[in-house]
Amino acid sequence: MAPERAPLATLPCSKWGLGLERPLLIAGPCSAESPEQVLGTAQGIVRSCPNVNVLRAGVWKPRTRPGTFEGAGAVALEWLAEAREATGLKVATEVATPEHVEASLKAGVDILWIGARTTPNPFSVQAIADSLRGVDIPVLVKNPINPDLELWIGALERLFHAGINKLAAVHRGFSWSGPTPYRNQPMWEFPIRLKASYPELEVLCDPSHIAGSTELIGRVCQQALDLNFSGLMIETHCDPPNAWSDRDQQVLPEHLQRIVEGLVFPAASPSGLVRDVLEELRDLIDQLDGDIMQKLATRMDIVERIGEYKRDHRVAILQPERWEAIMEAQYKLGTGLGAGKDFIEAFMNAIHQESIRRQTAVRNGMPVPPEGSRSDRQE
Repeated sequence: MAPERAPLATLPCSKWGLGLERPLLIAGPCSAESPEQVLGTAQGIVRSCPNVNVLRAGVWKPRTRPGTFEGAGAVALEWLAEAREATGLKVATEVATPEHVEASLKAGVDILWIGARTTPNPFSVQAIADSLRGVDIPVLVKNPINPDLELWIGALERLFHAGINKLAAVHRGFSWSGPTPYRNQPMWEFPIRLKASYPELEVLCDPSHIAGSTELIGRVCQQALDLNFSGLMIETHCDPPNAWSDRDQQVLPEHLQRIVEGLVFPAASPSGLVRDVLEELRDLIDQLDGDIMQKLATRMDIVERIGEYKRDHRVAILQPERWEAIMEAQYKLGTGLGAGKDFIEAFMNAIHQESIRRQTAVRNGMPVPPEGSRSDRQE
């Protein structure tokens, strides 16, 4: 029988050991490109946004395809050290292998993070955890690219059981193929479920990777703060248009300051709660409602494509056997999650009615007007 292990919930994550208070603000370029770029960005951050605590920069950059800039490598750790010496900022970088860990620790990096491409690989995370045994350093763990809460928790647990007590999670959104204004869909329910399961765990937000564009960063920052996140990690560059990676989501230090100045940071209450629990839960509902509506819109887009196929191949719109199979599957799933049968039936019937309406419009070669519009009403 395996020995019983301490739960992650006992983790003293609030003790950063860095003398940093909430909110923790981390800023810096996606990639360390040159000594001048790293130092120039760090100096711009200190000059324009004094509330930033930590300078971040990627030294090793795992890219989707080879041939793009994959980081300057270990030499860039010297650039981070020089920027820290010049500005007094703590420095953080991403690690994906034990060799990265060894080089970063030797260079005196203050904070490490595990990226979204590494988190879903238990072998890689375990190798990193083993290389950190006996080391007292904060480690941030970004969520996996795909929405899998267990993988996220598993990565945190591997580090915790290796003796890393200064842990925090970083929410950077999830890959999503449907229509969305974001680069990565926020799916706020995942970090909230993580926080609910492990109340002592600090959760930060990476709005740059969620937004994918500078216009949306402020909105995402505020949503995270409203949901009681402990801090933000915002990509900041001294020359964003000429950045070697992720140029569309990096902001100038001056822009960063305008974003921070426009945020409302909820004040801590005497009881230690950052904000009223009822308001926090309502904010979560608002975010979930938005996610549900976006997913329903994606479903209806697919419905219309099915309608085109049925029209072109002279297939009947209503397929009773298919609908019975859908309802049976949803009854099984929904009741298993605690939903009532009447609610499931009413919800799915509403979706079915809308699907038939849209397919009928497609069949007749008509535009699909919103339900309740003038063309839909009976005079």
